[in-house]
Order: sequence, then structure tokens, then C-alpha cells
Amino acid sequence: MAEPGARTTAFDPPLEPRGWTTAEQDDRSPEVQVEDVSEPVGSKTDKPRPARVIAIANQKGGVGKSTTAVNLGASLAEAGERVLVVDLDPQGNASTGLGIDHSARERTTYDVLTAGIHPWEAIVETAIAGLWALPSIIDLAGAEIELVSQFAREARLSKALEAIKDDFDFVLLDCPPSIGLLTVNALTAADEVIVPIQCEYYALEGLGQLLKNVRLVQQNVNPRLRLTGILLTMFDARTKLSDQVVSEVRAYFGPRVYESVIPRSVRLSEAPGYGQPITQYDPSSKGAVAYRRLAEEVRAKPADEGVDLAKLMGEESFGPGPAPAPGAREGGEAEQEVSGEGPEGTGDVPSLTAEPTAMTVPRWAREDGPESKPDEATVGFGTDGGSDEGGAS
Repeated sequence: MAEPGARTTAFDPPLEPRGWTTAEQDDRSPEVQVEDVSEPVGSKTDKPRPARVIAIANQKGGVGKSTTAVNLGASLAEAGERVLVVDLDPQGNASTGLGIDHSARERTTYDVLTAGIHPWEAIVETAIAGLWALPSIIDLAGAEIELVSQFAREARLSKALEAIKDDFDFVLLDCPPSIGLLTVNALTAADEVIVPIQCEYYALEGLGQLLKNVRLVQQNVNPRLRLTGILLTMFDARTKLSDQVVSEVRAYFGPRVYESVIPRSVRLSEAPGYGQPITQYDPSSKGAVAYRRLAEEVRAKPADEGVDLAKLMGEESFGPGPAPAPGAREGGEAEQEVSGEGPEGTGDVPSLTAEPTAMTVPRWAREDGPESKPDEATVGFGTDGGSDEGGAS
């Protein structure tokens, strides 16, 4: 294992062919290969599958995006997966959390996006076996301005990652706290989205707008994008508010919410100061246990089981909608099936077993002010309603 922060290049890739190890150096022969029967879980002995590219996104700051990128990546690597964490936040918190010193960030995501260098020229090896990082520096804040005049500027990251997808099992994209060009690049390159939500009121307010923007990216740029799940973070068991937020989110999003809940933990806050993920800093802590469970959930849920946002938002297709369902209202909006009691016993919530034609969201997720119904509002997306404000450009 190289020293933390050691640079790898396109001419010196650190990865051996999957499922095989070469013979001893002195006896190496192009015709001789020895199967590695002790290959860890997650490695492949046949043709490698492309990496699962997962964007960790939320335009709200301080909800645990970088913490999740670092610790989920470390937990996946601990389980035997080959993982790359791409730091797209100019603050570079994920890079710091992985112990990458600023002096080792000679080439970064800024150079990949603006100069078009090969990603392996910027990727650095971390202290965790199986975990690599594409670091970030503050210069990345100027990338959005520099890319304004570039052709297909929203696809720069996607094009760069195509060259290295076969080298990894997972690529985690740590997005900045905004819906700007950097986040749009991440959503264009990703197959899946994980949305961390802090267990507090303010963190929930913009969830509807975030899903709307993700849907706009899916409609216009990346139709394969799926919402893999919603992750509840900074849960404080001492407060009733955290319990209420968890209950409300699970009631409205049901199985789309991960079972693993990340607790508010002093250890999780301390770990970045030592340049270590929580699985190394305190392997037995509640935070480490929670992220290992999350890694198991992410590995167990295939990419194609993510939620199709078209269905989540009540759209059946990108084109003209299907014929109205029996019992549809005059305006073409079908009746929403409502169950008598939610999974958390919170009262009437949308049924999670039927495919709705419109997504009803709680009051905290509303974008438009008070509606006729005091506790819920129906939000339109795409061409069927809603403004394009705040969407992808």
C-alpha cells in the first residue's frame, strides 16, 4: 500500500485485473496467471461490471454529504469493494476527511473538469485499502464560470469517468451544497442519487425542490438517473423532534428511506480532524456501526431497484401521458389512493403500494405557500406543472 496521498497516474494504475493475481515477480510470465481464491467479497472473477456511480446530493449545507461520502466509501472498501470518492465541493472537506494533505492535491477535480486531464492523473491513494480519492481545492469554485462557454459543460464529469468506470465497483460523488453546474455535472454522471437529510425542520424544507431539480436533470440530460434512497442523518435520540422527523419522512417516502439512521455523534465530528473515516478512528462507535449497516444496504440494493423519479413524481413517461385511469377527474388527474394509517401511525398518508399519479408531500416539502389543504400539497413536475426556477441550466 502506498503512503496516504501518494499519486497514481494513467501510466501507473494501482489496480490488478479483477479476480486474478499475477505470479511472483521473479517468475512472472505473460502466459501464467494464478487464480486468487482468497479474493474478498465484492470482487469479480469474470468480466468486470462498470462502477455504480452514486451522487450524494442535497442543496442544503451541513446535512452530512461529505461525512457520508467519506464513511460510506470507507465502509464499502472495508467490505471488499473498490471505491473512488470524487470531491466536487470546493471546500474540499471529503478530501480532508480522507487524510489527503493540501500539498498532495497537485491535480484535482478542477483540472479534470476544466483542463480535461485523465482522472488517473489526479487520483490519489488513501490509507484505506481499496479506497481512492479524486480531491478538490478552492479553485473548483471558479469552474462554473470557466465552463459557461464550453460545449456540453454539464457532461464534463460524465465523460471523464467513462475512462475509469471499469476500475472500480463504486464511485461516490460528493456534491456541493447548491444546485449549480458542479451538482448538475454530478447528476449527469450518476446512475443513482442518495439524499442525506438532517433530522431537523430546516433540512426538510427544501426536499421537494431538490427532487424537482433532480427530476429536471433526468428529463433533460440523464434519463437513467434513479433515486436510490433517502438517508436520515444527525439523529438525536434525546429529542422528540428527531423522532417526529423520522416518522414523517418514513410516512411519506416509505421504503425509499434507508433503515440505517446516522446518529449525531461526537466521534463522527472528531474523525475528520485526524484525517480518518469513522471506521478507522473509532471502529466500534455508533457512527461506524451505522455506516457499515448503510454500506450493506447499498450493496444489497441493485442500481436498477432505485426509484424511477418519473413514477415518483406521478409521470408515466417523458412523452404524452397514458389514457386516464378509470375514475379520473375531469382535468385528467387520477384519484390518489390514501391509506387509513401510515407506517408510523401518523394518520392518512399516500399509499406506497400503488403507483400514484401525483406525489403528495408534507407541509415542510412545499414550495408554493399555503394551499387549500392545510397539511399537504400536490406538486407538479416537468412539463405538467411547476416552475423551472432553480432547475438545471
